[in-house]
Amino acid sequence: MTASGLTTSSLTPPVGGNLRGPSWKPTMTPLELIHLPALMELTHGHADVTIGLIDGPIAMAHPDLAEARIREVPGKLSGTCSQDGVACQHGTFVAGVLVAKRGSRAPAICPGCTLLVRPIFSETTSGNGQIPSATPEELAAAIIECAETGARVINVSAGLGQPSARSERALEEALGHASRRGTIVVAAAGNQATLGSSAITRD
Repeated sequence: MTASGLTTSSLTPPVGGNLRGPSWKPTMTPLELIHLPALMELTHGHADVTIGLIDGPIAMAHPDLAEARIREVPGKLSGTCSQDGVACQHGTFVAGVLVAKRGSRAPAICPGCTLLVRPIFSETTSGNGQIPSATPEELAAAIIECAETGARVINVSAGLGQPSARSERALEEALGHASRRGTIVVAAAGNQATLGSSAITRD
């Protein structure tokens, strides 16, 4: 499994893509494309709404996250960055999309919500440009832990590489567990503008 969305050179829909429907305009931002600005004007979110972030660790000291309500799910990986690696940058980027302060460069969709950080991507010191990875079983465990810790929404910023039948079953069971608890799992679309068939996209 690899991180999805590590490069964001373009957030516009692909040429000839299905996202360019009748309401699409070339000047639209990604948030306008999915009609979020109107909702964001109505609310900043509420502390009772907990969003699980399954990604890399985040830079807790980032000024745009200074006012955010952030909790960590205890585990073998720390939710706080100790270095500025790819996993940290991506985790911090997605945290900013969700709960950064309004007026920052990040979208800050729900700054009033509580962010529950559960990293699956470890920080690396190799500097060889490898994309952080984790196993499908690690993702399944993270989904269950976030749901058990009270996440109402879980953001999964990852895509599956070559899952086995066994790992697919583990993910299906984890997604079913989250669903039974009333937790909504939101999965990244990826950078290739295609949807593969996996336990995540079939759920």
